[in-house]
Amino acid sequence: MDNELTALGIIFTEFYYWLTVVIMFLIHVGFCMYEVGASRHKNHMHTLMKNTMIIPLVTVTFFFFGWWIYFAFPNGPWITGGLVEASHAVVNSEAMGVHMGAGEFNGWERINGVFWAAFLLFSWTAASIVSGSVIERIKSSGFWILAVLIGSVFWIIDAAWGWHAEGWMVQLLGYHDAYASGVIHAIAGGFALGVLIPLGARIGKFSADGTPRNINPRNPWLVTIGLFLIYTGFWGFYVACNIPMWDIQAGDGVFYSATNIYLAPTTLSGITFNFLMSLSGGLMAGYVVSKGDPFWTYSSGLAGIIAASAGNDLYHPIQAMFIAAATIPVIYKLHFWVERRFKIDDAVGAVAVHGYAGFIGVVVAGFMLWGYPSSPNPEYATVNPLGQFVGALIMFGLLGFLPGFVFASLLKKFDMLRVPPEVEILGLDISARVSEINDEQAIIDAEREYLNSN
Repeated sequence: MDNELTALGIIFTEFYYWLTVVIMFLIHVGFCMYEVGASRHKNHMHTLMKNTMIIPLVTVTFFFFGWWIYFAFPNGPWITGGLVEASHAVVNSEAMGVHMGAGEFNGWERINGVFWAAFLLFSWTAASIVSGSVIERIKSSGFWILAVLIGSVFWIIDAAWGWHAEGWMVQLLGYHDAYASGVIHAIAGGFALGVLIPLGARIGKFSADGTPRNINPRNPWLVTIGLFLIYTGFWGFYVACNIPMWDIQAGDGVFYSATNIYLAPTTLSGITFNFLMSLSGGLMAGYVVSKGDPFWTYSSGLAGIIAASAGNDLYHPIQAMFIAAATIPVIYKLHFWVERRFKIDDAVGAVAVHGYAGFIGVVVAGFMLWGYPSSPNPEYATVNPLGQFVGALIMFGLLGFLPGFVFASLLKKFDMLRVPPEVEILGLDISARVSEINDEQAIIDAEREYLNSN
């Protein structure tokens, strides 16, 4: 490090991202509790382990190739250029491990691991969004394949395209999605919808005439705690979407600021206002539209944040609150309409809360921020409604729904998607323990036989 000020800046940035990872870990804790609380007792351990194993599977695959995709694919590739060299992100790079920073990787030596981990936690989140929607009938092995695809391939492609300072969607469409309404939530919600179609509904979800039945959360307290932990983890999520300290004016050393992911200036103070106001707008609207239903009230708080996230680096706090509140009736009614019309069994409303809210959030930002720079680069397109709408379609449809549907259909063809009906009826936990139960009974019978013979 050149001097004390340089050292302080590097160490601060390193610690900044490390801390966001610690906070974001609570999102995954929250998803685990939330899903277990939403599932029936006979499926609790299967639900928990299905989501727990996202951690090692997505972590390892993201280390091997997911991180490289983000830096290699901002041009498409072959939309605005070819593959970009990313020497610090390839699996055999010296920067993918302990490195004291000699300058050969353009400053990535000291922050590569913590920045990688921040993006990795976004990957877990994308996979966990899908996880909740498919509980109580999906095979663990099939889900884990899908988790790797969404967590280490498709969401990171969309991040390279639309969540990178030089992404082709930013350049050509003027795409702006500061806190990932589309980049995380719309794509994961679309992917979940694509999986749910070939997966099918849980047995008993629909009556003979097609009327949906409620399969209510079995532990509302776990659902409540889980969602509040997700709210808490979202603070880390938001902060990780920022660069903590950047020389805004082309390295002249005059103006330093926090920036959004596109390296445009914003403030942590501003996003704090907007985060809490959008959460509040979502909670109030959810309480009203659901007539006080706790599950949808809490979920609507999350959806409110997601709906405002695309522009929460620039919105006024009251604007963020109204965008959040206005989105909730739309996604709430759309969830139940899709459920009735297409017999889609989304167990936790993930498609609505993440997918529909994220899609709407991206589109609304196109109108609210019309004409704003999408990037500090004046040659890039400015934010506009058409660019945001096309971007939302790419996130939800092209990179979300389509891959989810195709790969889930392939898994179904090879009988790797859904558990057999008898296993689902008995319960995924109980079915997994059949041999254990038989062994226990055999031991009991042997003990009785021994006592009787003596």
